[in-house]
Amino acid sequence: MTTERPLRADARRNRERVMAAARETFAEHGEKTTLDEIARRAGVGPGTLYRHFPDRETLLATVYRADIEVLAERGRALAEEYPPGEAFARWLRLQFDHIKAKRGVGTAVKRMLGTGSPTMLECKALMRDAAGDLLERAQETGEIRKDVDPDDVLRLVHGVVLATETVPEMADRLLGFVLDGLRPPQP
Repeated sequence: MTTERPLRADARRNRERVMAAARETFAEHGEKTTLDEIARRAGVGPGTLYRHFPDRETLLATVYRADIEVLAERGRALAEEYPPGEAFARWLRLQFDHIKAKRGVGTAVKRMLGTGSPTMLECKALMRDAAGDLLERAQETGEIRKDVDPDDVLRLVHGVVLATETVPEMADRLLGFVLDGLRPPQP
């Protein structure tokens, strides 16, 4: 049995710089991003990058998974901080902002790793669980319709992102329509 040694402080900082540079570069250039460009932006040599991430796919998967984990964690924090309906609405906005900001990364991940890759499946499950937890709480309080499931919610937000690519000023309005449509009909 092998155990992974913790990274030295300088190695951890280099890894974090590489991930930040990758996040930025993939968002700007998508799958056309080169590892040399990422290393340059991170201020490290290619050897340092390859020590942490042996190939593009590993780097991209690590960055994408870390971003999805943060978004899922934000859902848990919102659930503790706000009433169910408000937590749900705030998380939808966070999800929208995340997709919009990380579109290049997400597109690159899907193209490079495919939709059936372990990373994609894990990230999909994390998002479904985060949406499901918030959704269930809002459904229990009667703020969201009972016939809605997490996949519906995730698809609706993705749809709003696509619909507002050329008209970003409509995002709040369309997200409002989505939330109105998710609420139970009034008698």
